[in-house]
Amino acid sequence: MRKLLIAANWKMYKTPIESNAFFTSFFPLIKKDTAAEIVLCPAMTCLPALVDAARGKSVFIGAQNMHWKNEGAYTGETSPVMINAIGATHVLIGHSERRQYFAETDTTVNLKLKSALHHSLIPIVCVGEKLEEREAGLTRNVLELQTSIALEGIDPAYATPIVFAYEPVWAIGTGRTATPEIADEAHKIIRAQIAKSLTPELASSIRILYGGSVKPDNAKSLCALHDIDGALVGGASLDPKSFAEIVHNATS
Repeated sequence: MRKLLIAANWKMYKTPIESNAFFTSFFPLIKKDTAAEIVLCPAMTCLPALVDAARGKSVFIGAQNMHWKNEGAYTGETSPVMINAIGATHVLIGHSERRQYFAETDTTVNLKLKSALHHSLIPIVCVGEKLEEREAGLTRNVLELQTSIALEGIDPAYATPIVFAYEPVWAIGTGRTATPEIADEAHKIIRAQIAKSLTPELASSIRILYGGSVKPDNAKSLCALHDIDGALVGGASLDPKSFAEIVHNATS
């Protein structure tokens, strides 16, 4: 049985004070929810404040990005050692905005995934096709390629913590959402590729989230599908009541 995972990606929003205010409002709304693993991924500057706020509570804190090396002359980057030292437990890898704006590639995704596993961070690996790729009938090709390169050289013995997130780029921040049928098909493609790259047993246990304009009114229908194991939520996670409603609806 794969436990649902509902993750919030706050992108470049919220200060440490605002993050604390969010948690103060959010946690009482979901503290009785035990059916899902809940992860908040704030900006790096907010990680310490949220780790402190969530200590001893049923909410995990993750980073939005990391470098694959432990240290070095990489101005502006954050290493897995630093993320561990703060107390975060999860990390997003290869989000479409990192690919689009910051030259993230399938190869760097692979390097970061290996590093995250080595440092006992739970990686949430993002894959997904652009609108022009979907319209050209290339969705399967893109998802298989991104997933296979991400998993290149990964030892199946250490792959259990990996989480994937399918984010159709054409549905992120646009208000467009993949229908449950479209999302389910994409998740099946990713799961089949995991089976090829790792093992069928791992493919059946690794969680695959849906991320693309997830809102309270579509969380239930998406997460009810067999191959969708939760959600990676952007804009709708910035409001504590909205995100709590997503958690409730996804697990009900």
